[in-house]
Amino acid sequence: MPMKSVFFAFMILLITVCLLPAATIEGQEAVSLKVADAVICKDVVDRTPVDAGNSFRASVGKLYCFTRITGAQEPTRITHAWYFGKTQWAWVTLKVGSASWRTYSSKAIQPHQAGLWHVDVLGPDGELLQTLEFEITPQIEK
Repeated sequence: MPMKSVFFAFMILLITVCLLPAATIEGQEAVSLKVADAVICKDVVDRTPVDAGNSFRASVGKLYCFTRITGAQEPTRITHAWYFGKTQWAWVTLKVGSASWRTYSSKAIQPHQAGLWHVDVLGPDGELLQTLEFEITPQIEK
């Protein structure tokens, strides 16, 4: 085998060996992130969800998606993707700063937006961690 071919094969092997641990660590971060708690609620006070549920009146005004993430090896981010039916209404990127981190996003709810909603909690690479489904019920006319 000519020296040039041996050198080329050695360089490919060296690059592969160097990149493999980085890819494994990056993949482990995504796998280790978990949603420990997640709720849709009417408020968040002192990093605690208030009036959590899965059905709310159209007059609610605003709802929150509260999420507690565990397993982060280093600071990272998650995303809350809010959907009304199949239409995405909001995309909120949130910081995850430690191995157990509480965070939330909010969405204004208009009275005419009665129907089925959901929030997808996405990991740093866009992977689906959890889906929270809820309903906005129409206002009752008096």
